[in-house]
Amino acid sequence: MNLPRPFNLLYVQVLLGMALGMTVGHFWPQSGAALKPLSDAFVALVRMMIAPIVFCTIVTGITSLSSGSKIGRTILKALALFYVLTIAALLLGLATAFALQPGAGLHIDPRHLDTAVLAQYSPRTQPRGLVEFALHVIPETFVGAFEKGEVLPVLLLALLFGFALNASHSAGQRVQTFIDAIAHVLFRILALIMRLAPAGAFGAMAFTVGRFGIRSIGSLGMLMVSFYAACLVFVVCVLGLLARLHGFSLWRLLRYIREELIIVLATSSTEPVLPRLIVKLEALGCDKGIVGLVLPAGYSFNLDGTAIYLTLASMFIAQACDIHLSGGQIATMLAVMLLTSKGAAGVSGSGLVALVATLAVIPDLPLAGVALLVGIDRFMSEARALTSVISNACAVIFVSMWERACDRARLKEALSVAREPQEPLDRPADLPG
Repeated sequence: MNLPRPFNLLYVQVLLGMALGMTVGHFWPQSGAALKPLSDAFVALVRMMIAPIVFCTIVTGITSLSSGSKIGRTILKALALFYVLTIAALLLGLATAFALQPGAGLHIDPRHLDTAVLAQYSPRTQPRGLVEFALHVIPETFVGAFEKGEVLPVLLLALLFGFALNASHSAGQRVQTFIDAIAHVLFRILALIMRLAPAGAFGAMAFTVGRFGIRSIGSLGMLMVSFYAACLVFVVCVLGLLARLHGFSLWRLLRYIREELIIVLATSSTEPVLPRLIVKLEALGCDKGIVGLVLPAGYSFNLDGTAIYLTLASMFIAQACDIHLSGGQIATMLAVMLLTSKGAAGVSGSGLVALVATLAVIPDLPLAGVALLVGIDRFMSEARALTSVISNACAVIFVSMWERACDRARLKEALSVAREPQEPLDRPADLPG
């Protein structure tokens, strides 16, 4: 007997997995906490596919753009947009902290905080300084870019490979045909992996509820409310306004990518949906070259959810520890955050890593204050990831329109019906348009 139509949809299956996971985590917390490997395995499987898919997508995108000046112009416009959005997110987090005062009245002495829990985050801190960050992007070997699975080294390698293909003429065409075939197979493999998304969502929610429970929120509930409110304002007011100015509805875009948003919500990670977003944005009518360049770059340079978190969490620590920051100190903190908010992995816990990296170079705030946030970080990582994914999806459309590389009629038609590409997930040429 066939399942009813709604149960064939991936996002419905993921929602059911989340509900079942929360139930198990609530009633059998020890068993729920032990199910975390289900989520870890799903995320690891998708992460395994990200580097080769991003490589193939960017290479084919560069060969489709062909013009080196157009590629450079696209990258510069994308980076400019990323920094504008990041600055807006940082300022919004700061304004929310001043308006709602989430840490006021706690009167915490940082000397009494247990900093042992921070040890696991310190080694993962990103490179400090522009030069070190740039050197970190260069892989040690050709295959080293794929081995570590980081997006930026793969992006650099794909750019070089794509430019070389364009200069190779007939020989490059044969290689390009081979890469297109490889990409086709990779997306077929990804389609098989995505069938495990409900199991990954089940394990993630069972672990979260079983390990932390609702009591973990406690007196830090005001910080969580403030953060979710700031993220909502950023999405609705900043991204929503920009989307309207560019002639499309943000709400319809959210409905179009609802499966990806639910997967992000369940796994607290943006990585599992990167390959799917590439396909869906191309299916919207965005040029595949623009998508291939802007979206992977956005995963490292446009983490607006993390940017909101950094200013809000830093001000929360200052308020909770009764530390007054001057205007100059706040300006310095924002300048540091413009760097530390870049390059963080889109996985659960990356926000704390970026916060540790920030406070490590700001003597005005105690690094021990981060220990206050460890218990609720899992509940905040979902909002960070969702905000960043939505922002990057919008950024791709914006840049595509600026470059006159977006089929507006196709975009309007796809969003008007919020049509879902059919499984198995494949290249946009094979999808209903």
